[in-house]
Amino acid sequence: MALALTATLRTSFDDAVERTRKALSEQGFGVLTEIDMKATLKAKLGEDMEDYVILGACNPPLAHRAVTVDRQIGLLLPCNVVVRTDPEDPDTVVVDAMNPQMMVQVADSPGLADVADDATTALQAAIDSLKADTVAD
Repeated sequence: MALALTATLRTSFDDAVERTRKALSEQGFGVLTEIDMKATLKAKLGEDMEDYVILGACNPPLAHRAVTVDRQIGLLLPCNVVVRTDPEDPDTVVVDAMNPQMMVQVADSPGLADVADDATTALQAAIDSLKADTVAD
């Protein structure tokens, strides 16, 4: 099973972050958290890395369904979406969304498969919309 649903974009990093936020919003996801790994690692460790942002996305109806099935599933929420510059090709930005099917693998609770299927459909639609304007993937 793939860890992520992925789109590869030939655009600027800032444009990719903006487009990712919009694509998630169009599928009912809000971004609750944003972690700038590049800035954090530079500030805390003095380490340099490529642009790398983790967006903590949440779709409230799906999250509610998931925690109704298994209260501990909140450990896997929100869905992380990473927008990162490819370190091998600085003109390429990769968007990785956590594959919701992973929560079914981690917590084998009856009823989670339906929630994971619906979350996968929504996240895949967001990823596919990002791919629509690109030739790379």
